[in-house]
Order: sequence, then C-alpha cells, then structure tokens
Amino acid sequence: MMNFRKHPVKPFTITGESNMDSILQEMESISFQARSLGASFRIWKEMLKDETFIFLGLAGAMVPAGMRKVISYLIDKRLIDCLVSTGANLFHDCYESLGKAHYQTSIFVDDEKLKEEGLDRIYDTLAPETGFRSTDEFIRKFAEGLDKKHFYTTREFFYLLGKFLEEKKAEEGIVTTAYKRKVPIYCPAVGDSSLAISLAAGGIFLKFDVLKDVYETAYLAEKAKKTGVIYIGGGTPKNFIQQTQVTLSCMGKDKEGHSYAIQITCDASHWGGLSGCTMEEAQSWGKISIKAKKVTCYCDATIALPLLVEGLASFLKKGFGREYIPQFVMDENMRLEN
Repeated sequence: MMNFRKHPVKPFTITGESNMDSILQEMESISFQARSLGASFRIWKEMLKDETFIFLGLAGAMVPAGMRKVISYLIDKRLIDCLVSTGANLFHDCYESLGKAHYQTSIFVDDEKLKEEGLDRIYDTLAPETGFRSTDEFIRKFAEGLDKKHFYTTREFFYLLGKFLEEKKAEEGIVTTAYKRKVPIYCPAVGDSSLAISLAAGGIFLKFDVLKDVYETAYLAEKAKKTGVIYIGGGTPKNFIQQTQVTLSCMGKDKEGHSYAIQITCDASHWGGLSGCTMEEAQSWGKISIKAKKVTCYCDATIALPLLVEGLASFLKKGFGREYIPQFVMDENMRLEN
C-alpha cells in the first residue's frame, strides 16, 4: 500500500537571511511550479556532481529579454557543456556584444508609429533597425574572410565568429565566452535567422554542413558517460538535442537516453507540438532514459532561469567544484579530449 502522506507540504518560511540556493531548496517542499523550480535546481546540481555531459537548448527571444549574461555565465563557469540555440538568439547576442541595446516599451504602443521610426517590437521590447543593419555589416565583414569552398559546421562558424568578436574588442557575450572557453555552439536552423539574412543579402553564400552538426552532437552523446539536457523553451534546439539518442540508435550505437532532463516552458502538451511535449513522451522514443531524473517547470524562462542560475552561483560560492568538465579540440573535426 502506498504511503500518500510521506511528503507533507512545508510552508515557506521567511527569514530575511536566505540566499537563492536555500530559497530554491525550500521551494521543493511546497507546491505547484515552485516545487518544479526547486526540483529543477536539485537535478541541475546532481548533473554537475555526476559525470554528465550537459546540453542546453535555447529558444525564444531570450537575449532581447535580457538573458545574454545569464547564458554567458553558464558557459564561463562550465555549468553547461554544449549550447544549441536558435539563430535569432545568437544574432541578438552579436548585436548586444557590439555595444547596442534593446529597449523596454509597452505592449500597447502604436506599432504603425514604430514602423515609421524604424523600431522592431518583440512583445514589450524594442530594437532599432539601424542597429540590426550595422550588425549585418559586421557579420558580412567577418564572413568575407572565410573560405567560400569549405563546408562549415555551425559549430565552426560560431567559434570563428567568437574569435572575430574578441579580436574587435566586443563586449563579453554568449559567442565570445564560448570561444574563450572552447564550448561548442550549434545552430541547426541557421537559415531561419537574421544571421542568414545578413549573409544572403550580402551575396555571401557560405556552405553549412548541418548534417555534420548532427554527427558531431551524436558523437558527443556517445562519448559521454551520461548526458543531461536543459531546455529553455522548445523549438528546433530541443528537438536537435533530443535526436542525438535517436541518431545513435540508427548508427547501431544504442544508449539508454539522456539521464537527466530539465524543461522550462510555457507550452502545453495537448496541442501535440514538440515545444510542449512531455519528458514521458520523449521516453517512448528512447530520447530520455526510462530511469532519468526529470522535471518540467511551466514558467516564463525570464523568471525561472535567472533564479536557477543565481542559485547555482550561490552553490559555487560555497566551494563546489565540478569534477568532470569536458574539454574540446575545436578543429575542423571537433573531438572530446577527455
């Protein structure tokens, strides 16, 4: 007979002295999405303590919303090992790294007036078209120096872009930090972004080997003792990371699926879309291990992500040191050194 009274809800206690680490731990003893957020924090820490290769999938307009330095911190402190992102987030990261800003606005602003003034709106956030155009020019200048005959993985492209940004004394951001820390970035839908618009509009027709991206990420999953996944939103980044296990299966290299999984989303599963699909659904495909430690937190990522990362920062200040940190050789054929 099951003991349904094993875990009583413990009312949240206000002390005025708690740090984010202890707040998140206490949240797991209450209910609703606070408990899911607390569980997300616990599982992320367990990944870091275990010998786990951690993928982060980044969708949505996270950089315009102010998350650039949060993601950069995760890369710099090696709280993740591989970033898979939409092209939009990486373009906006480049835009901000070049010293340009996004601006707050109201959702009730006159969009016709914004169009007249050359301002693009992302919900309650604005970006000037002039800034986008100068970022386009910067990306084209970078791409002009690349070999037009070479087939680039998106990982190679963003590593070289990070180097170029660093040489131009750009501000620290996602791409520059990934370059300095030798952390791979993949952008599976690179054509669906302002990055591709920048190149195509400038007549710079680089060759992207997106199939090699698929191979490399499967290679990383194969070489890892265990893998963990963190999904910020869904979309292409989520599916691209999920499919590493399916790719391995098709190659005859079966693994049990990702051992840890955290999903922060506002999408519901009942519409049938990938962005809202549950971890349990992913288990039917073999993408997530049947034994995985997993949680879905239904929350705006601009709320959940800073809280989680601030909690991890508190965790690091207490002296935690990750024992296993994957190291990469970032050549044309990327490989793990350990």
